[in-house]
Amino acid sequence: MEYQTIRLAYEAGYGVITLERPDALNALNSQMRAEISHAVKAVGGQARALVLTGAGEAFCSGQDLGGQGTSFANANLERTLRDEYMPMLRAIYDCPVPTLAAVNGAAAGPGANLALAADVVIAAESAVFLQTFTRIGLMPDAGGTYWLPRQMGFARAMGAALFAEPIPAPQAAEWGMIWEAVPDTGFEAHWKGRAAKLAAGPTEAYAQTKAALRASYDNSLEEQLLMEARLQGRCGQTRDFREGVLAFLDKRPADYEGR
Repeated sequence: MEYQTIRLAYEAGYGVITLERPDALNALNSQMRAEISHAVKAVGGQARALVLTGAGEAFCSGQDLGGQGTSFANANLERTLRDEYMPMLRAIYDCPVPTLAAVNGAAAGPGANLALAADVVIAAESAVFLQTFTRIGLMPDAGGTYWLPRQMGFARAMGAALFAEPIPAPQAAEWGMIWEAVPDTGFEAHWKGRAAKLAAGPTEAYAQTKAALRASYDNSLEEQLLMEARLQGRCGQTRDFREGVLAFLDKRPADYEGR
C-alpha cells in the first residue's frame, strides 16, 4: 500500500510509523486513520516492535478540523469513532509486538489518546498532553476515558478531562501517565535505543506480559495467579527462555533474535 499521510520505515528490527502532515500538525483525518490501521497491522506481522511518532513540531494535534469546522460540527461523530477511530486504536492495542509512542511535540485530543494506546510512551520534555474535548463541547474519546484513569488515577483523569489544561511531559511522567520524559536534545536517539532494545528482546514474554497486565484489572487474585501460571507455562516452552537461561549461566547477552 502506498501511504499519503504517514511514512512507514524499518530500522534494527522495529517498524516506525511517522505521522506526516506537519503543516496540519499531524491532525487526524479519515485517510490517516485508515493508513495508520493498515501500517500497524503490517508492522505487527514483520517486525519485533513498533514505534509511532510525528513529523515536524507536533506529535498529533487531534481531529483535523482544518477548513472543515462547519462540516465537522454536523458530522456523525458516533459513526466516525466506531468506524474509523476504533479500528485504528484496536490495531495498536492488539498489535502482537511491543508498541512505543515517541511523542516529539504536542499531543492533543484524540492525538493524545492515540499516544496513550501504545504500550510505552516516551516524550520529549517540551511535549504536552492535552484533552481538548470540552473546549468544543465534547467529552474525551478515542480511548481517553479508558486510558486516563488507568494510567494516571481517577482524580487526575477527571481533572484533565474537565479542565482541558495542558499537562507538560515531565508532569505526565511524574503522574504515571507516560513512561518517561527525556531532554529534547538526543530525544530521537533515546527512543530509537529503547525501540531497538524491545526489538532485540523476548517477543513471547513481551506478548504474555501485555496480556497478563491488561487482564489484571478484571481478574480476582486467584484468577490472576492462574493466568500467570498458564502464560508462564507458555513462556517456559520457548526458545527465548532456554536462550535466556543459557546466556545467564554463560554470563553473556542473550540472543533472542537468533533462530
